[in-house]
Amino acid sequence: MSWTQIRVECELSELDTVSAVMSMVDNGLMIEDYSDVTDGMNAIYGELLDEEIKNKDKTKAAVSVYLSEHRSVPEAIYMLTSRFDSLGINVKIETKGMDETDWANCWKKYYKPVMIGKNIVIVPMWEEYEPKPSDVIVRMDPGMAFGTGTHETTALCAEFIEKYIKRGVRALDVGTGSGILAILASKLGADSVDALDIDANAVKVAKENCEQNGVLNVTCRQSDLIRSATGKYDFISANIVADIIIRMADNVGDFLASDGILVVSGIIESQAEQVVSVFTAKGFMLVDKLDKNDWNAFVFKKKV
Repeated sequence: MSWTQIRVECELSELDTVSAVMSMVDNGLMIEDYSDVTDGMNAIYGELLDEEIKNKDKTKAAVSVYLSEHRSVPEAIYMLTSRFDSLGINVKIETKGMDETDWANCWKKYYKPVMIGKNIVIVPMWEEYEPKPSDVIVRMDPGMAFGTGTHETTALCAEFIEKYIKRGVRALDVGTGSGILAILASKLGADSVDALDIDANAVKVAKENCEQNGVLNVTCRQSDLIRSATGKYDFISANIVADIIIRMADNVGDFLASDGILVVSGIIESQAEQVVSVFTAKGFMLVDKLDKNDWNAFVFKKKV
């Protein structure tokens, strides 16, 4: 089996945040932090301390994950890039083991129909699938945008959309990526959906996927989080990362109807308690939660 290393170099001060984002791809992290290495250590350890290590830039750190040949490296790269851009973190991303020219299509052979929740089926555009009468089909070509339905964070959010969306609601999907959750909200009965993403390429991909799925009530546009949102929404979903979700806590309530539903996902276990604490302090109450493989998704409502 072949493996691909994804290595992200960052400022030492950003190491914890970068590690949290990298754990969205895989929990097996290799961390390079040389900040504790000093010249004086050579006197203690002698030749055991390599000269190259002594000369490393102590202000930099790096986090690596290793993906098997059965994992989609392009999807992981895009997800990481979009998350770091949203957080305003400058990083250097390198890969070893895969030719960059192969990224665009090599992952498609590993992307097959995915069943989520009770009736949701995410089907790649190029795959044949015979639907059952109860199936809610979302056909996707994520391109280089995050969101195939295979990642736990997307799946957890989709389950909550299936459970809580009601016909006729006005919905908002923040960080829409490939548009998968916005399309699902539309197919499950939302009257209108605003799909926002900071990345122009993601917005383009989301628009194309909406057209392919025949959903005409989804409006995709570029926006920094909820900056371009208008009015009140009955349902808001945000599948991002904990740090950005926490940042939204200050004003997301301004856009949520009094009896509206807020679904947040992309939260690793170590940050789950913090997210709940912040939203509770901002006037929300936790009404539901799901977790899978150290990932958490929460449903909040405004306190009455």
